[in-house]
Amino acid sequence: MESPLIETHLLSKFYGRVRGIENLELSVREGEVFGFIGPNGAGKSTTIRILLNLIFPTSGSARIMGLDAIRDSRRIKTTTGYIPSDASPYPSMRVDEFLQYCLRFYPGRSGTDRIQELCTWFELDERRKIAELSMGNRKKVAIIQSLIHRPRLLILDEPTTGLDPLMQARFFDLLRRENEQGLTIFFSSHVLSEVQKFCKRVAIIREGKIIRTEEVDSLRKKQLKKVSVNFLSPVAASFSVPGMEKVQVRQGEGIDFMYSGDINVLTASLSSMQIANLTLEEPSLEEIFMHYYQ
Repeated sequence: MESPLIETHLLSKFYGRVRGIENLELSVREGEVFGFIGPNGAGKSTTIRILLNLIFPTSGSARIMGLDAIRDSRRIKTTTGYIPSDASPYPSMRVDEFLQYCLRFYPGRSGTDRIQELCTWFELDERRKIAELSMGNRKKVAIIQSLIHRPRLLILDEPTTGLDPLMQARFFDLLRRENEQGLTIFFSSHVLSEVQKFCKRVAIIREGKIIRTEEVDSLRKKQLKKVSVNFLSPVAASFSVPGMEKVQVRQGEGIDFMYSGDINVLTASLSSMQIANLTLEEPSLEEIFMHYYQ
């Protein structure tokens, strides 16, 4: 069986007594688009910084491409791209100067054509000074910088911050193209609609611990359902079945809720009621996420 491209074992980081992450177990397959989701403070950025050897773990281990994330960091970085949430390229340089400077960190890689290709893709003027660029254009520079050496792994930390909707769409089109050519993508975000559309598998992190890792489609289809019922008489407030959560009554004649129980029990209970309309849907990733967090 092929080894995971990213693998952590009991990975922990504490800042004094403050928890960063605790006993984190991650496994990302080569070639997949993997989502890493959680709110601010859950441990997403701490995990990424350890993978990139920007900070040291308190305990546990992390391996990338079969290499130790700390001991072999230099080798790992030659084939890894990284887009931080707060892109801060050197303001005194022009775009082309900065990108050519970054390219020199990858000896033997010819990237001039690649730089021009990506600048054209994002409609970015290479001759402009970085200090003159908007936040969105600075983010474009960071995106291009992460891809100029054609990495094997791309790590993204809130990558669409500052991009307008058109550039977000272009960004995801580019990532899909690169993924089809073999790029593995580790996508950390709290924008769950993006994760749902783009990622195939996702890990949910809460208070420094992974609470669920699953295929996005499977996660949406399993157990939890979004239910909406309209009754013919005002009985909504009295209707209750074990497994109902987040109940919202609509003017006494309608009810909306999330349901995590046996669907046959629910339909049997509803069969004795006078129903005008019943809708069962798969919840969005955002609704599932809130279910686990609440």
